[in-house]
Amino acid sequence: MRDKVLEIWPEISWIENENLRNKVIDAWSYAIENSVLSAEDLEQIPFSLLIKDCKVSFMNHKRTCVQLAVDIARRMKDNFGAEISIDMDTLVAGAILIDVGKLQEYEIVDGKLGTSPAGKLVRHPFSGLAIAARFDLPPEVQHIIGTHSKEGDLGTRTVESIIVHHADFVSFEPFKA
Repeated sequence: MRDKVLEIWPEISWIENENLRNKVIDAWSYAIENSVLSAEDLEQIPFSLLIKDCKVSFMNHKRTCVQLAVDIARRMKDNFGAEISIDMDTLVAGAILIDVGKLQEYEIVDGKLGTSPAGKLVRHPFSGLAIAARFDLPPEVQHIIGTHSKEGDLGTRTVESIIVHHADFVSFEPFKA
């Protein structure tokens, strides 16, 4: 499964810390192994079941979000220099993992992809946090997972979480209309 995860997530190689990189691979491997979906399915399914006739795949959206987050962080570091501190490994790991919990939300009934009863009760920021904790990912990465969506609006986000949150919504909102 690790090879399949690396195939769909080449951005994992951007994580310099080998221990963190391996934990991200393990978390994704676990999520796929415990999902009704395969790694190949992630390249085909729509990135959101909330958007009618969505043609953008789950992995296209996810990889775009990671790439945007890295681009934003680099621009901020270039422009603000020593005035801002951004941990790139934390940012990349968090961005890659923000939707790992979605794999637990899906069900297939009569050949149709939908949201499972558990997925309706426990949204992906929570199930993603549980997966991240299972693999002892750092609190800073767990924070990004837990605060990347609307669930994080009531709290304080780290700079890495702010960047990932906006990268995620920039690659989601245009398709909602």
